[in-house]
Amino acid sequence: MKHLQFVLVLAIAVNVWECGDAKFGERGEISPRRRRCYDGSLPKRLKKRERKVLLDGSSSGEVCHRLYPRVSCCPTRRAAYQILHRRDARIFSTNNTECGLLLEEIKCARCSPNAQVLFHSLDMDKMPHREPDLPRLCQDFCREFYYTCRGHIPELFQADVDEFCQYYGRRDASLCFPDFQRKQPQGQDSNYLGDEKIEDISRKHKHNCYCAQEVLSGLRQPVALVHCGDGSQRLFVLEREGIVRILNHDLELIKEPFLDIHKLVQNGLKGGDERGLLSLAFHPNYKKNGKLYVSYTTNQERWAIGPHDHILRVVEYTVSRKNPNQVDTRTVRMLMEVAELHRKHLGGQLLFSPDGLLHIVLGDGMITLDDMEEMDGLSDFTGSLLRVDVDTDCCTSPYSIPRNNPYFNSTNQPPEIFAHGLHDPGRCAVDRLQSDNGSLLMLCTDTSGKNTSAGRILEITPGKDYENEPSVYDLQSSGGAPPVGGFIYRGCQSRRLYGSYVFGDKNGNLRILQKATLSDSGEQWQEKALCLGPAGSCGSMLVGHILGFGEDELGEVYILASSKTMAQSHSAKLYKLIDPKRPLAPKECQRQVEPPELLMTACSRHCKNGHCTPTGKCCCSPGWEGPFCRVAKCEPVCRNGGVCMEPNKCLCKSGYSGPQCEKSEQGMPNDQEKDGILDHIIDMTSYLLDLTSYIV
Repeated sequence: MKHLQFVLVLAIAVNVWECGDAKFGERGEISPRRRRCYDGSLPKRLKKRERKVLLDGSSSGEVCHRLYPRVSCCPTRRAAYQILHRRDARIFSTNNTECGLLLEEIKCARCSPNAQVLFHSLDMDKMPHREPDLPRLCQDFCREFYYTCRGHIPELFQADVDEFCQYYGRRDASLCFPDFQRKQPQGQDSNYLGDEKIEDISRKHKHNCYCAQEVLSGLRQPVALVHCGDGSQRLFVLEREGIVRILNHDLELIKEPFLDIHKLVQNGLKGGDERGLLSLAFHPNYKKNGKLYVSYTTNQERWAIGPHDHILRVVEYTVSRKNPNQVDTRTVRMLMEVAELHRKHLGGQLLFSPDGLLHIVLGDGMITLDDMEEMDGLSDFTGSLLRVDVDTDCCTSPYSIPRNNPYFNSTNQPPEIFAHGLHDPGRCAVDRLQSDNGSLLMLCTDTSGKNTSAGRILEITPGKDYENEPSVYDLQSSGGAPPVGGFIYRGCQSRRLYGSYVFGDKNGNLRILQKATLSDSGEQWQEKALCLGPAGSCGSMLVGHILGFGEDELGEVYILASSKTMAQSHSAKLYKLIDPKRPLAPKECQRQVEPPELLMTACSRHCKNGHCTPTGKCCCSPGWEGPFCRVAKCEPVCRNGGVCMEPNKCLCKSGYSGPQCEKSEQGMPNDQEKDGILDHIIDMTSYLLDLTSYIV
């Protein structure tokens, strides 16, 4: 009898304890160590037959089975989706593949053995009359979900990412939802099953991921990152408004800008407006000649009134002789100007190939056939990739045409064109490792047509018209996000990435293309997603829209990203792509840093009244002549022994006057004439000394 009483008391106690848990669960205050389904019931351990139904029932069931394969709140494959679809099903529908995958995972939160904590732990005071749309999301998953799905489910995202994840995200160590592939939980405070040996799975997954290491923050509209190749290992960040900043070899920002031409640059502030500083390319022999090339958009004041909106300009600058971290803006020399009708599809990238030739990438500017007739030939270069040789001794032209250009002798196409048929080219990359036959590999991102955002990657071949040419890869699955061109990785830190083309799209998704040998069709490019590890294991996480890529002297790849699109925001960051399986700086990858040197060529020292070509020739300004442009020219020449001191200005001998010293006068020279003769003697003596030192 006593034994029976003890059993009854124990049963009542257990019942009261579970009912108490259920009541607490309604208020969202249950202990996270007690697993409960969304309605307060206990999760069930799935039998083999039920697990097979979940696995074979649908693709969604397969996702949930992978997350909760043994204990689940969804004993059948329909249970979670009946709950979900009866309210606001339209919020959880999208045609975007990347967003759809995340939504399939979030649906499985209803199947979690901790579903009650995931949903009812939200601050219900903010939405007292409505069930939460989403579970409590882990911070890295929340930000990824926001940037991937924001453009496809706008009714769910009415705030910026910080406000959204402040409500739906979880910053502390409490329960939150991603799957075990995104977070490695420890202990019982987890919405994942402790008996699934998830640590082994997580470790295996981590080995396939890379890390985005944050290098710099506070950038304003960066568009590109380049290096100068002089051994200093400096990086140059281009900001759209017309400023170039320097990161030294320790990745510290130098206060003074390398180049500031914001007064010349016409910058676009609205979304989709591509105007501004577009590109920067350093001459392959920059260490010796100090030459760099810049492209930017400017207004149309220099041109007569016409249909164009602005001018795309390509210019040459030379670094300052006194400061290797600043450009001498007085050395500007015009290479090219192209009239543009619209503010999109501009292109404008500049890059040098290993053969030393400069490539200029121009978009179609959204120009139609009618526009071409109205512009009267000003659009000949649009939608093309140009190739020119800036290493010319010709002083009358800033470049020459390579004889092996496909249209060198053509009467129908400009000889500068290397390939055409481009629409909205993003960034192009040249493989720094040449093939055995000396050919170059160049990959460019572009759109598939004038009125579409569907992306494609092209392998550029001389003379090809890419209006209808097949692409290497089509980005149809990116959900309409424009592609962002990257680089062919030839760095040392990651062996897995070597030879891969790293690129992405503006939604923040990273991908790689790798060449694979197929038995039937030889080598082909194969695409795969590039996995980035979470902040917990990497120390930082790539957040926001991808703006561009960069490469340093050692071949390592960098990523520019911003969480905001406002033009005035200093929210952009610079990340370095690293392989966590390898040391950050392996010994075999280290190179000695060479301090930047002052420009000391003979031309830069002696050419005072002209400009130096990249090959070192001094080209004289009008009115000057001689080896280093030190001799002035007077036309007509000075008469009666007069000396030409400045262009078209004669210094007359005693007793003569007039513009060419043609008038005869009596008397001795006055004091002013004596001073002029003395200055002339000093100047000529200095010139002869300079010439002698140069010859020696």
